[in-house]
Amino acid sequence: MAERQRPVGVIGTGLMGTACARRLLAAGFEVLGYDTDAGKLDAFVALGGRAARSVAEIARASNPVVIAVFNTDQVEDTIEGPLGLLATRPADSPPLTAICVSTCDPDRIAALVARLPAARLRYVEAPVSGTSEQTARGESLGLIGGEPAAAEAARDVIDAICPRWHHLGAAGNGGRAKLAINLILGINRAALAEGLVFAERMGLAPEAFLKVARESAAYSQIMDIKGAKMLKGDFSPQGYATQTLKDFSLMLELARRLKQQLPLGETYAGLMKGCVAAGEGALDNSAVIKEIRRRAT
Repeated sequence: MAERQRPVGVIGTGLMGTACARRLLAAGFEVLGYDTDAGKLDAFVALGGRAARSVAEIARASNPVVIAVFNTDQVEDTIEGPLGLLATRPADSPPLTAICVSTCDPDRIAALVARLPAARLRYVEAPVSGTSEQTARGESLGLIGGEPAAAEAARDVIDAICPRWHHLGAAGNGGRAKLAINLILGINRAALAEGLVFAERMGLAPEAFLKVARESAAYSQIMDIKGAKMLKGDFSPQGYATQTLKDFSLMLELARRLKQQLPLGETYAGLMKGCVAAGEGALDNSAVIKEIRRRAT
């Protein structure tokens, strides 16, 4: 089978993997997916995808492959592990293109790309800026890093997932941009939640206040994406609190390496730790408002 006639593989059919699959299916691609969670894989099949039984099946049958797993450890294992893409891809196959949309440690991704055999696998770093719902609607921004030729070869798949994207240079730069953007977003979420709680405590009607805030100098897109969720208590996940805590922990670790304090980042990580400790890790990250409400004196 010609490589471009093969299905696109998706490894990890959680929130972001499923959003990517929706975009690919809508663009007319056949999509073959794998996840260790049978429930998530069943939901993926209900959308019109085909289920694979293993990463090995993805490696044999698909090209390119979208990787949408939780963290850097899982990305490395998916590619380099004993049951990963490199180990299970047939030796005589053309190079496999792996498009990784996970938010990862950028230094480790740069090191991973440096040791990958180019004749076997081409890595396109492609974290996206946007919630899973924004991604499913085609509104997210792709932050691409790595060899331009590899990204260009997978342009049709990247375009299907993120119609808007920027190539930011060497592998690792996509992740660096994603972490800095997520730092800004998280702090904005916390500021919105704190402002809503403060307004409510002062006796203002929360819905009316949010409407006014949207027209004020304080406006940000976060008000549109998360404001109503916070006020309605609708914490159905667009991005899990546990995932946000993972990202902020990664930011703080990278900042320590760079000898740069992130005081607001540290505060937000503390809020997310409070959510997770309260059993809210599987809720949307807008649940930060619950932790702020708990901090009444």
